[in-house]
Amino acid sequence: MIKKELILQNPLRFIGDETEDILPEGGFGAVLARAGVGKTSLLVQLALNTVLRSKYVLHVSLDDPVNKISLWYKEVFSHLTKSYDAKETNKLWEDLLPYRFIMTFKVEGFSVPKLEERLTDLKEQNIFSPQMVLIDGFHFNESTRTSLSEFKRLAKNHSLHVWFAVKTHRHEKSEPEGMPSQLSDVSDLFDIIIQLQPEGKKIHVITLKGEPQGSDRPALFLDPATMLLKDNS
Repeated sequence: MIKKELILQNPLRFIGDETEDILPEGGFGAVLARAGVGKTSLLVQLALNTVLRSKYVLHVSLDDPVNKISLWYKEVFSHLTKSYDAKETNKLWEDLLPYRFIMTFKVEGFSVPKLEERLTDLKEQNIFSPQMVLIDGFHFNESTRTSLSEFKRLAKNHSLHVWFAVKTHRHEKSEPEGMPSQLSDVSDLFDIIIQLQPEGKKIHVITLKGEPQGSDRPALFLDPATMLLKDNS
């Protein structure tokens, strides 16, 4: 009952097309924001929305250790379920854990071939076979396009939905169409690009690419107190 309500009430349904996965198989999504604005929180909410539907998520962190990422999940889940019975939510949390796997790399030691090698090991040993992959801490620079092209091949070969957290900086200028410089040369590889923009007491969720058709969708924002996605409906 809780699981169904959390899925039906999730504002993520307003992002992308009217599909459960938001992204197509082999597709890329990006969440852009300055440091501390909510990138990881939104990635975690994307992950929880997926595991609630009994699908497997691999969270790859290049910045933080496993225990810190795990704490993010616990805190977001706690905020999402605070109005429900504690015994039921504890049971749901335990049921969801097998659907999530956290993997860490040092930034300098990360590459797509290394990720594919570890992913293949997990799948061949029947340990874990993800349908969604989150990449938190990937550095976007002059060689990004080559790496992302390798990622695209990996995503298509393994039928993955891949989300990236992309750090932007206050002083950097956007391209004329509003695309931050980090993605200006590779935006064609992405199906959905979302920017988190602080304004007053709200963090607005702005779709730079992949805006769904129709004008009846409410505006989305992150609540600064909980970092949960909200809508104005």
